[in-house]
Amino acid sequence: MKILVINAGSSSLKYQLMDPTSGEVFAKGLCERIYIDGKLTHKVPATGLKVERDIPMPTHSEAIEAVLSILVDPEYGVLKSTDEIDAIGHRVLHGGDKFVESCIIDEACKQAIRDCIPLGPLHNPANLMGIEACEKVMPGKPQVAVFDTAFHMTMPPKAYRYAIPTKYYEEDHLRRYGFHGTSHRYVSKRAIELMGKPASELKIVVCHLGNGSSLSAVADGKCQDTSMGLSPLAGVPMATRAGDIDTCVAQFIMNKYNMTADECLTMLNKKSGVLALSNGVSSDFRDLEAGANKGDEACQLALDKFCYEVRKYIGAYAAALGGLDCLVFTAGVGENGCTNRAAICEGLEFLGVKLDPERNKVRGEEALISADDSRVKVWVIPTNEELMIAQDTAALCGK
Repeated sequence: MKILVINAGSSSLKYQLMDPTSGEVFAKGLCERIYIDGKLTHKVPATGLKVERDIPMPTHSEAIEAVLSILVDPEYGVLKSTDEIDAIGHRVLHGGDKFVESCIIDEACKQAIRDCIPLGPLHNPANLMGIEACEKVMPGKPQVAVFDTAFHMTMPPKAYRYAIPTKYYEEDHLRRYGFHGTSHRYVSKRAIELMGKPASELKIVVCHLGNGSSLSAVADGKCQDTSMGLSPLAGVPMATRAGDIDTCVAQFIMNKYNMTADECLTMLNKKSGVLALSNGVSSDFRDLEAGANKGDEACQLALDKFCYEVRKYIGAYAAALGGLDCLVFTAGVGENGCTNRAAICEGLEFLGVKLDPERNKVRGEEALISADDSRVKVWVIPTNEELMIAQDTAALCGK
């Protein structure tokens, strides 16, 4: 069985063709510079093949056509015909409070995605473009929307409501939604399997740490709280996002520097985080570590602040859950940042967290990194959002 997984951005489109049962990836790639000129990078993992082509992509439709063309290419493809594609699964950023799970895409689903554009103004239009491009190029092919927010819809009101007048919640749907939900769902599900206990007996904190970072508190396999909010700006400091700040900071900056609200949000989203704390050295944690190792105090501060805030959230979520059985690190920094993982866990011994320094040297591989006498099991679990999307797609399409 073959599912095509699509993640459409405003000017890019990632894809994977995979088997939802075995997880085998037949091909994957990236279309870049859509609307500008167009570039396709195509890879076949089984053979190590990599192909790069400059292809005009004035819209997402041409990008999808380029993907399908390379998939059936006699020399570089992995299919004899696009008929071998059973269904298409799409990552959609924002489902609002309308979707608590993935769904088959129909006109009502597309309208709901449009309705959520005010909540996801950068991503939802692009996600919709990817869906409509597939409809145009592959009419009648089953499609499924997998929402980044869906996993967090199990949060109770005490976690998702903001302490603002109720009319803003009822009329404008302003609440905590959370993101990276597909990753949190995959990783927490895998953690439950590895722990070998019923979900009902496990209290888990998942740390999705990367260019964008979020944490979730999971009990009985369901999300109870998460660090991102109405938008992905909330939570811990990230590569270029500020994370949680006093809103009066934004007001002060806007008033003093004559910024509009949009200009201030651009600064908080794209010019803040560890990039700002490092005085512009880098938003890449590897560069920050290199700088800190050379004695750069700003780089060290950026790392210290990031680890400190993640540690605070872990402690808060352990309190919210009433205990902690399993702590999981995933995504780019979580899977590869040995030093950061150690720094985050330092000081959590009172919760029962104890790392094994040798085990913690692992990068990008699934591994138990806690010591044998650690009451809390600490895992590194590489995320696989594409597999989750493929599995949901297969289940909903009856494949």
